[in-house]
Amino acid sequence: MPSRKSDDGGKAKAAAQARPKLWLDAPAGEVPAAMRQRILYNMKLTREVDDRIERKLYRQGKILGGVYTGRGQEAISVAFTCALGERDFIIPSHRDMGVYVARGMSLYRIFAQYLGRRDGPARGKDGNMHMGDLRLGLVSFVSMLADSVPLVAGAAMAFKFRKEPRVAITFGGEGATSRGDWHEGINLASVQQAPAIFVINNNQYAYSTPAREQFNCEALAARGVAYGIPGYRVDGNDPDAVFRTAREVVERARSGGGPSLVECVTARMTGHSAHDDPSHYVPKEFFEEWEKRDPIEHYTQRLLDEKVITPAWLEEQELEIKKAVDLAVTQAEACPYPEPEECLTDVYYDPTRPVVNQ
Repeated sequence: MPSRKSDDGGKAKAAAQARPKLWLDAPAGEVPAAMRQRILYNMKLTREVDDRIERKLYRQGKILGGVYTGRGQEAISVAFTCALGERDFIIPSHRDMGVYVARGMSLYRIFAQYLGRRDGPARGKDGNMHMGDLRLGLVSFVSMLADSVPLVAGAAMAFKFRKEPRVAITFGGEGATSRGDWHEGINLASVQQAPAIFVINNNQYAYSTPAREQFNCEALAARGVAYGIPGYRVDGNDPDAVFRTAREVVERARSGGGPSLVECVTARMTGHSAHDDPSHYVPKEFFEEWEKRDPIEHYTQRLLDEKVITPAWLEEQELEIKKAVDLAVTQAEACPYPEPEECLTDVYYDPTRPVVNQ
């Protein structure tokens, strides 16, 4: 006769299986070959930029402050950005270098920003990853990541009221979903049916806190139901799945269908920052498992197998990427630091102030 304990366990398992799934999977469909090439190129470029920042410039003492990269998460930021229009509004997070790269911010300005130089987007005044460019629809985020959610809700509402066919989108980690402003902003966007998209980079650790200690729901995407909006849960290491989902939610928002919530499941393949040793809180097996699912390695092999790219194309692009990054770093290191008196400029937005165009 089975024990009461095992019987209860069986009932709990059966009940879980009987519950309806409260989120959507990535939609089916084809991704054009040219877009897949664009996504792969920008993922590789993003990885090279992040590696140059974290593994060289920071360790050489040339970058002050913390350095936060998105190694292993490139598919999310790049694929979503490639699905957006030129006039759409974006607030990235500190692990979304792929947004800046795919959006077209020059590598020179990115490295100038990290090196604290005058030609960086913040002109040497702000923390290295806090950068934006309104001409590209990029708005600098603040460190309390969920703060961007009500801002995006407000921007999306403005687009709706002006009858502008524009979308507002923001990215944040699963840790940000525990903040009150995250919930408030999504609720407001839902009530107003604003053209907003809220992306969760669920990399399973908020600094050192594992996801199991952050929330008690089966999937963060299921929270969309509570707000009356679609919630998607996709493989954040599959660029095609991310792009197809991004394309669908962007089209829905732009056509008046309201906001969407997208949870991208991935892994942070570094510590919280360049100075953080994750071995104190992340099991060795976690990294070993996710290293096998590296989005760039897998996507490269998939496109080779499907003959979307050739080895020659790959070699040419990798050489181009390295050359472009080398040049940008050299130029940024030659850029001067801002003068002390410049600390009083740009305290408030000045539309008459010239913008660096490199």
